Amino acid sequence: MTVEKNITVGPCELRILETGETGTRDIVLLHGLKFTAQTWQETGTLDILADNGCHGIAVDMPGFGKSANCDEDPSTVLRSVIEQETAGKPVLLGPSMGGRIALEFALDHPEHVGALILVGAVGIKDNQGRLAGLQLPTLLVWGGEDQISPLADSDILLDNIAGSSRVVLDGAPHPCYLDQPENFHRAILDFLASLS
Repeated sequence: MTVEKNITVGPCELRILETGETGTRDIVLLHGLKFTAQTWQETGTLDILADNGCHGIAVDMPGFGKSANCDEDPSTVLRSVIEQETAGKPVLLGPSMGGRIALEFALDHPEHVGALILVGAVGIKDNQGRLAGLQLPTLLVWGGEDQISPLADSDILLDNIAGSSRVVLDGAPHPCYLDQPENFHRAILDFLASLS
């Protein structure tokens, strides 16, 4: 069962959706520019994570969904969410804009992250010079027809992040998890199983 709650992070009031048992594997789910935490409820992702023994926390970032605008840096917000709502070192799952936030956070604070799932992440070229130092299990999920963050961008991640793996959802557009939810969920569950 998914619970909606409000948390205070520094100067920010955030709405989060929480599912699964605390004390199990923590997964923090971010969202894309046109989406919110609610998207992960609608795709069934939160329920699937809970059913597979995970503790899911989907966050409305400041100014999105039911979270008020707030001037705090996204990385600072994410760090506070991790400290307050997880046991530390969660898996970060981020599509598009959320993928950029997750990637940049992992580059800046690798000690706070257990693994990364980047879904059509944007801003990759901006961070290309720093990728080689990233030593985290990383899954890349990309739509084969992504026009926003082309498949070539995922090649950069695959080539530079040691031990990263990629699943391409053929024919899927940028929000590939909306287009092919079953294939998306299979990919993330396989990856999570490989971590334990």
